[in-house]
Amino acid sequence: MDLVIREPVIAYGKKKFTVEEYLEYENTSEKKHEYYQEEIFAMSGAKVIHNIIAGNILGWLNQKLKGKSCRAFHSDQRIHIPQNTLFTYPDISIVCGQIITKDNDDWNILNPSVIFEILSPSTKSYDKGEKFTLYRDIPTLKEYILVDSEKIHVEVFCINDNNHWELEEYKRIEQALQIKTIRLSIPLIEVYEGTKFNL
Repeated sequence: MDLVIREPVIAYGKKKFTVEEYLEYENTSEKKHEYYQEEIFAMSGAKVIHNIIAGNILGWLNQKLKGKSCRAFHSDQRIHIPQNTLFTYPDISIVCGQIITKDNDDWNILNPSVIFEILSPSTKSYDKGEKFTLYRDIPTLKEYILVDSEKIHVEVFCINDNNHWELEEYKRIEQALQIKTIRLSIPLIEVYEGTKFNL
């Protein structure tokens, strides 16, 4: 999402929430919220360019993954990380193989293989820092991809054979983003189609 307001939401007259209370609150709320360590954080909507880029990537993924064992999800799909309590909504997530959810609830996916976040000025520090730290607790995660919405710049963090995260960057419109986990590449001209960076 475009903005995470890092001030806890006050609801039910409480400041601390159990997971069960958060899920009940979220399932009746018109807005999305993150949950982390007993606190609930509001999330706002996204700017047009953010949605254009996310739509480009998701549309391309849905076309290329059709009939294959991996599936892409948009930002309505909630991801849960039991190891650190986070519930969140990545801009795009990819699950390969069987989809595993919390207590088989069909709501909260536990096993994404790839996560995309579209960066904006308000989220850049969080997505690159604290959020990436939290995402690294996902045992199945193989790639974390950050797509800048202010310039042509994509950062791909991929876990190597030694279980270390390696960075690869893309900064030219003629390049193609390599998504190793699903063995596909998407041209940056497709990623940024319809933006001021792809005239």
